[in-house]
Amino acid sequence: MRDVTVCLDAPPKVVNAGFAIHGLNSPDDRFRLPDLWQFHLYQYDADLEVDGTRHRIAPGRVSLILADTDVHFRYRGRSEHLYAHLRPSTQGTPHTLPLVQEAGDAASALAESLRRAVAALSDSPAQAAAEVWTALWRTVRLRPAEFQGGSHPALAAAFAYIEQQLPRPLSVPEIAAAAKVSHNHLTRLFRAETGMTVVAYVRHRRLARAEHLLRESTLSIPAVAASIGIPNLQAFNKACRQELGAPPRAIRQAGSRPTM
Repeated sequence: MRDVTVCLDAPPKVVNAGFAIHGLNSPDDRFRLPDLWQFHLYQYDADLEVDGTRHRIAPGRVSLILADTDVHFRYRGRSEHLYAHLRPSTQGTPHTLPLVQEAGDAASALAESLRRAVAALSDSPAQAAAEVWTALWRTVRLRPAEFQGGSHPALAAAFAYIEQQLPRPLSVPEIAAAAKVSHNHLTRLFRAETGMTVVAYVRHRRLARAEHLLRESTLSIPAVAASIGIPNLQAFNKACRQELGAPPRAIRQAGSRPTM
């Protein structure tokens, strides 16, 4: 077994979570959890065999193992890891990811989520589930390009950076640096994936957020404009007409709800 498929549209049921130490009394462990999935963030080197397939364990690697699966750990001395035993949702969009993968830069965030889950489980199971759910989503997002329908991983980084920075002035070189690719390469990736330039995509996302705020909130039109990074009202009015087909006030009136 080299990859697993999990649904994350709803939080998992976390039955147990903790910090474990192995390899002190025995060089290996063989076991299975008949009803629970295993989610581990490792801090040691070891070998893991899952249903006959061998995987290398190393510090900073994370694994997700299905319920009722035979596992065999071969340790190299004291072995520590954070873990959660859980039942994921069975409904929603399936996500496929490697059974074991490098957490890389996400390892510290994964560890923090799991530590919070451990601390919360005894008196706040819902919070523990939320923390593990967050960690699982981070783990799904680690998956390489072959698990993402062929999309370049830099695109996900660029999309995330844009969403987080929409209220600020954004340049293509800045976005490319955040995605760790060149300006020209990012432009080609955006053309292939979205059919837009990077600048056009940023504009599209800004106006999509503006439309939501105009239709669903009572935030003033100047505040909406400022919140998406177009504080000049004349420029905002022009952008709404070009992207959304109507000026801000008309969009607000069309989306307004009757007062109670």
